[in-house]
Amino acid sequence: MPLRPAMELITRARAEGYAVGYFESWNIESLQGVLDAAEKMLSPILVGINGDFLSRSTRLASERLAWHAALYRAAAESSAVPCAVILNECSNDIWIRQAVEMGFSLVMPDDPGADEEAFVRRVADLGRYAHSKGVAVEAEFGHLPCGVPDTLSNGEAELTDPDAAVRFVESTGIDLLAVSVGNVHIVLEGTRSLDIDRLRAIRRKVAVPFDLHGGSGIDADSLRAAIRLGVAKVCYGTYVKQRYLDAVRRVLSADEMNPHKQLGCGGPEDVLVAGRLAVRDAVLERIETLGCCDRA
Repeated sequence: MPLRPAMELITRARAEGYAVGYFESWNIESLQGVLDAAEKMLSPILVGINGDFLSRSTRLASERLAWHAALYRAAAESSAVPCAVILNECSNDIWIRQAVEMGFSLVMPDDPGADEEAFVRRVADLGRYAHSKGVAVEAEFGHLPCGVPDTLSNGEAELTDPDAAVRFVESTGIDLLAVSVGNVHIVLEGTRSLDIDRLRAIRRKVAVPFDLHGGSGIDADSLRAAIRLGVAKVCYGTYVKQRYLDAVRRVLSADEMNPHKQLGCGGPEDVLVAGRLAVRDAVLERIETLGCCDRA
């Protein structure tokens, strides 16, 4: 199926009262697992990578964005369901501009520690560039806390202010607003409710579709209520990686000594297959709540 623009899928989702899932992947097996689930459920899907993780200067081996772009485009184009490719949460402007050129149809500039005025200027500048190439832009206003002590998410929670959010959207020209309404990054267990009244107040003032990051830790009832208020994209990452790691650990704990069976033969001893199937099952666990199944 031809690669779709992300905002085409998101706009349709909002109009028809459901949300599209972004289940973040990090290698070919996790990407396969996400698409396996979407195809099984006949659901449109957003696939992509975390730009902040991949572009970090502290990585022991540097990544090449062009390789990831080619892989994700090929996967999306061969998918049996509508699929778009996005670059999630990236604080590296060079990578964002490269992603615009390489076929990602939605990019998300991110910098939780930035001064608000400087962040507005940066997002507006990147937005003009992306829009000139037909690429959409998402940005977060407010700040999500982190569920574990970690340097991946700095600072305390800052809930999205409705009046300030409308000024942010107007000043930057973004296509999609990521909101902070009780959602949390990296929730390792359990779920939390959203501040639906705050989300409703933001909706009264802001016209663009909304995105919820931290999907792993949002309870199902809150999520359904949020979708009714125009949340058209929901991001999942933490629980998917947890399921992947659990499956790989189980396979590696077996007594199999043949390295080819453990890597590459594709049987029950293969850690690559175990990871792929674990991601597939993890996506299947949550995707129906979004209301996107049978919408392909």
